[in-house]
Amino acid sequence: MSDLKSALGEAVEAAFVAEGVPAELARVTASDRPDLADFQSNGALAAAKRVGKNPREIAAAVAERLKSDPRLSAVEIAGPGFLNLKLADAALAERANAIAADPRAGAETLARPRRVIVDYGGPNVAKPMHVGHLRASIIGESIKRLYRFRGDEVIGDAHFGDWGYQMGLLIGAVMDEHPDIAGLVESLDDKDAPIPAAFERITLADLDRLYPQAAAKGKEDPAYRDRARKLTAELQAHKPGCYVLWRQFRAVTQVALERDFHALGVDFDWWKGESDADPLIPEMVAELDAKGLLVDDQGARIVRVAREGDKRELPPLLVVSSEGSAMYGTTDLATILDRKRTFDPELVIYCVDQRQADHFEIVFRAAYLAGYAAEGQLEHIGFGTMNGTDGKPFKTREGGVLKLNDLIEMTRSKARERLHEAGLGENLPEAEFEDIAGKVAVAALKFADLQNFRGTSYVFDLDRFTSFEGKTGPYLLYQAVRVKSLLRKAEAEGATPGPVVVAEPAERDLVLTLDAFETALQEAYDKKAECAG
Repeated sequence: MSDLKSALGEAVEAAFVAEGVPAELARVTASDRPDLADFQSNGALAAAKRVGKNPREIAAAVAERLKSDPRLSAVEIAGPGFLNLKLADAALAERANAIAADPRAGAETLARPRRVIVDYGGPNVAKPMHVGHLRASIIGESIKRLYRFRGDEVIGDAHFGDWGYQMGLLIGAVMDEHPDIAGLVESLDDKDAPIPAAFERITLADLDRLYPQAAAKGKEDPAYRDRARKLTAELQAHKPGCYVLWRQFRAVTQVALERDFHALGVDFDWWKGESDADPLIPEMVAELDAKGLLVDDQGARIVRVAREGDKRELPPLLVVSSEGSAMYGTTDLATILDRKRTFDPELVIYCVDQRQADHFEIVFRAAYLAGYAAEGQLEHIGFGTMNGTDGKPFKTREGGVLKLNDLIEMTRSKARERLHEAGLGENLPEAEFEDIAGKVAVAALKFADLQNFRGTSYVFDLDRFTSFEGKTGPYLLYQAVRVKSLLRKAEAEGATPGPVVVAEPAERDLVLTLDAFETALQEAYDKKAECAG
C-alpha cells in the first residue's frame, strides 16, 4: 500500500522519462506553498540544461501527460517551470480509508530486514546513572523501536561499564574503609561462593560516595593508582576475593539501573557488560598476535589503526596495559567478536555521546583489521548535550553532576504541580494520580529530547517542557486523552464509523499528514534519527 507521495512520484517519474528526462531528476516533494498545491516537482528546472530545452516547455509536456491521472484535480505550472500537483478529494478519501483499515496506519515494512544490535545506555557499575545517560537511553530506545517497527530483528544491549580501572579503584577504597572486607578479599578461595554478609553491607550509596574520592586520589598518588591497576588486573584474572566483591558491586548497581530505566520506559534484551566479553580476551589477543596486528610498545601491546590519508592522527588501540590488564578498548573489541559469534549482526549501532567518536573509530578500525566486522557494519551515532537554561551542561544548583533519578523525581514533582494547576485528576485515588504524574513526567522528558535532531545540543527548560500547552509531551498526552474521550462519547451515543469522505480543508490537511507517516519513518530510519511521537 503505497503512500500518495510515493505513488505520485512514480507517475511523475514516468512522465519525465517519457520526455527524455533522467528519472532521478523527477523528484516529488511536499509543496512549500500548501495554499497552492499538495506536492511539487522541480525536475524541469534541473533537466533543462541536460536535455537542452526550456524548463517551462518540459513542465508543460509533463503536465499534459499527468492531466488524465484521476488522483489529481489540478496540475499547474508556476514560475520558470515548477510543477504544482493538487490531489483530488476522492484520492485523499481512498487513502484515508486504506490507512484506517491498516493496523500499521499505512507504514510499510522492509523488503529485506536485517539483524541489528543497538548498544545504548552504557551505565557504569558502582555509580548511579547521571543526567548524561538520559539522551543515550531515550534516543537508543527510540531507534530500537523504530527499527523493529520497520521489520528488523533488533537486540537492545545495555552494555555495562563493569570491568575496567574504576573497579580496581573501588575495590581498593572499600578495602581501606573496611578492614574485615580487606581480610576476606585476601582469604576467599572460590570466586563463585555466595556473597558474604560483610560484602552485602556495601550499598550503591557507599560506592557513589567512595568513587569520587578514590578517583581523585588515583590522579594525585602514583602508588594508589598503581595499586588500583594491580587490583584491576587481579579482578580480571578472577582472583576470588576481588571477583566476589565485584559481584556485590554489580548486584546493587543493577537494582538501581533497572529502576531508572523502567521509569523512562526503557528496556533491554541483553543486560551485558564489559565483563561478559572477558572470557574471549585471551583467545582474541592470541589471534591478534598471530595475525601480526599486535605491536609491543613500552611494555604494553597495541594495534595501530592509522591509515594513509587520515586528516587527523588517530592513536593506536591499547589492547594490553603494561600491568597486563585489559583496557576499555580491549573489551569493546572483544564485545564485537562476542556479538558476531552469538548473533552475527549485519549492523551494530552505538548510541553514545559524540565526544566518544574517536574512541569508536579506533575500535572499529581494529575490528575491521581483525576481520570481526566488515566496513560499514559498525556505526557510532553520537548526540549533543542536554544543557541547562544557562546553555551549559545540566548541573545541580551546587554545580555537581545531576543524578538521573533526581531529574526524574524533579520532573515528576513538576508534573504533579501542573496537574493540580489544570484541575486534572483531583478526584482520582492517590495511586492512580501518581501513575498519571509519572506518565506526564516521562512524556515531558522524552519529547523534550526527541523533538530535536540527536546531533544537536538543547536547553532543558523544566517549566516549558511540562506545560500542557505548546509543543510538549504533556500537550500530546492531553490531546490523546481528549480524542479518546470524544470517541467514547460517540460510541455511547450510537455513532458508528463509516467510510471517510474528504471535503473540508482541515480534512485534507489531516489526510496528508497521515499519509506522510511512512515517509517520516523511512527518513528517520535512513538517517538513524529518532522521531518523537
